[in-house]
Amino acid sequence: MPSCFMIMPYGRKPTQAESGRGPAEIDFNALWDRAYVPAIKALGYEPVRADQDTSALIVSEMLERIYFADLVLADMTIPNGNVYYEVGIRHASQKTGCVLLAADWSKQLFDVVQLRTVRYPLPEGEITPETAAAMQAAIKEPIKALAAGISPMHQSIPGYPDKVDPRKAITMRGQLAEQAAFQTKIRAVRAAAEKDRMKRAAELIAAEGNPPATYAKALALLLLLRDCVDSKADWSLVLDYICKLPDLFANEPEVQENRAFALAQVGNPTDAIAEIQTLIDFAGPTPERLGLMGGRYKRLADDASDEDDRRQRRDQAIDCYERGMRLDFNAYYCSSNLPRLYRARAEKGDEDLAQDTVRFAIAACERARSLKLADEWLRPTLLAAAFDLGEPDKAEELAVQVIAEGQAKWKVSSVLRDLQVSLQYVNDEAKRARLSAVIDKIKGPPSRALPASASAEPHR
Repeated sequence: MPSCFMIMPYGRKPTQAESGRGPAEIDFNALWDRAYVPAIKALGYEPVRADQDTSALIVSEMLERIYFADLVLADMTIPNGNVYYEVGIRHASQKTGCVLLAADWSKQLFDVVQLRTVRYPLPEGEITPETAAAMQAAIKEPIKALAAGISPMHQSIPGYPDKVDPRKAITMRGQLAEQAAFQTKIRAVRAAAEKDRMKRAAELIAAEGNPPATYAKALALLLLLRDCVDSKADWSLVLDYICKLPDLFANEPEVQENRAFALAQVGNPTDAIAEIQTLIDFAGPTPERLGLMGGRYKRLADDASDEDDRRQRRDQAIDCYERGMRLDFNAYYCSSNLPRLYRARAEKGDEDLAQDTVRFAIAACERARSLKLADEWLRPTLLAAAFDLGEPDKAEELAVQVIAEGQAKWKVSSVLRDLQVSLQYVNDEAKRARLSAVIDKIKGPPSRALPASASAEPHR
């Protein structure tokens, strides 16, 4: 009987799925026993999983099974490093016989989402007989259809592995050299004097052509243009750039996120919210998207003239940020915005919640710093936390670092907006005076002060 090697997580694993869109955890051992094993046998294969004997723990034997198996199935429902690694080995080593599967609510990483995946219903993490039967019915025929599909490695590189045209390597080296030159141009614009950046960014876009030849270039130029914004009017240039992109580029989630953000900055927060919700419905929630939506509701709350409307918008912002925080406690964008909202709501228990979320944000930032993760919002977030806790010593230290980083004007304006709100809740007069001086230091002398039109919410 031909063999089918199963690549999947073991035991009970959290899913990180948003509440209401999938179970909190999955019993993968039960999924294997009750759903995968019967389905694989029904397809005429002997089901094999790496944990069935001790020797399978040896890497060399695991590699042998991946290579020699007649069929490999890989469950991609949750992000799992071992699964990704083993799928990559199969794609590189065999031309056919690898089928990806995932629960119907699962949101895939960028590289994986581009690959054909068999979807199956999984409404609960406990695998009942009904769930197992529905899953088997959903996967058997698609597995048959995709088993002969060509590996993306073999499909993308003609002649792989032993008959690759050597001229391809020369072409690739040329492409890499071109990419390096392009990255140098990007860095040169970012290093230019602040007053010249937008003009130089526009010149680079004109030189590269709009649309650029590749999505990687298109995204790099979009992020460059966004970070060179010097006034509210410049956000229209960002939108114009996105509008000229082909649908293939414009429909990518990160481009859509930036479009929604730019829409909000030109005065269309409700349109931005609608676009973000559509993106969430299509591509799933992330802390970034929920934080982006929370920021829009926060701005609507700030601008509301009616108290009931202000309260409603504030509650919507809180809900978005809380959902984003629950998705990933290490993503501090959402937790860092909650303390000020809790204090503005001022209901019973809100001060405790404010204190808790400040500490969540700090812990996430410190984790990122310990792992040397590069993020432009790390120090500004810690600075805001220092204001929220009323710690002028820490704030003064962090302000120096934030100024030295030379953040884009709209980002600095966003940070200042948050700091000014936090300052309202510092009761100690001496501390408030020192923190106010920190704000003045970040603003700089009057001649360099940020215009009101540059005020914007962070991309979170």
